[in-house]
Amino acid sequence: MASNTIKRIQELKKSRNAVILAHNYQRGEVQDIADFRGDSLELSQQATRTKADIIVFCGVHFMAETASILNPQKKVLLPDASAGCPMADMITAEQLRQKKKELPGATVVTYVNSTAEVKAESDYCCTSANGVKVVNAIKSKEILFVPDQYLGDYISKKTGKPMHLWPGYCPTHVKILPENIIQRKKEHPKAKVVVHPECRPDVIALADEVASTSGMVRYAARDDVKELIVGTEVEIVHRLTKENPGKKFIPASNKAICPNMKKITLEKVLDSLETLTPEVRVPEEIRVRALIPVERMLEIV
Repeated sequence: MASNTIKRIQELKKSRNAVILAHNYQRGEVQDIADFRGDSLELSQQATRTKADIIVFCGVHFMAETASILNPQKKVLLPDASAGCPMADMITAEQLRQKKKELPGATVVTYVNSTAEVKAESDYCCTSANGVKVVNAIKSKEILFVPDQYLGDYISKKTGKPMHLWPGYCPTHVKILPENIIQRKKEHPKAKVVVHPECRPDVIALADEVASTSGMVRYAARDDVKELIVGTEVEIVHRLTKENPGKKFIPASNKAICPNMKKITLEKVLDSLETLTPEVRVPEEIRVRALIPVERMLEIV
């Protein structure tokens, strides 16, 4: 059955001139049928380069929105319209406008894990891969970082720049606890530890390396890494194992599962290509404003 589904996906992809992008947290079988796999930054970059007419975005809603912001002339499909991001929902455009009134001189840096409306109220966007570079490039003495307090805390420490932090967080990454890392280190004493900067500061303090998922992919490929404790959503282990045969990858916590990322299945990808729905399109007035901070994000890599 799966082989028939995959065959039909490939046929429709060709006939409709579509490209399939998949985040590193997608189900393994969805990653495997994608044309490109990556983190938010890599997939945003890929969305700007594609010659395809249709982008099938296997991720969550804000990622498909970002692709729509960058490609208004293309049809962007999200195979499950309900695949959202709890962190993105932790701040609204109205809340950000109110905060900007309280901090009138602050430059607003918004994590890409946010809605298009929030991006439209921002000066810069960033990803976990380039957040440090983006903040370092800003001359303003006052910075408001939304919505992830833990990524913001990490960037603030790395850049030495104090920032106002919105109290948002990733519900998946906060399930990774210091005791998980300590226990895994006892079980695998020779293993390195890499964690995502969305993790809590007490987890980050125990890591050998802090990296976005694209950074984790590069770190895992290093010759000196044979065993790796991975502090992020568990599905990345599928890609790491596939690309690094003979190496061992251990999830820091088996509880670090993003239910929204798991909503997309092969069957939903097929249905999306057949019906050309659900489509994600950002209203033009919001898109034009959101494009400015998103383009700034893509310029700083």
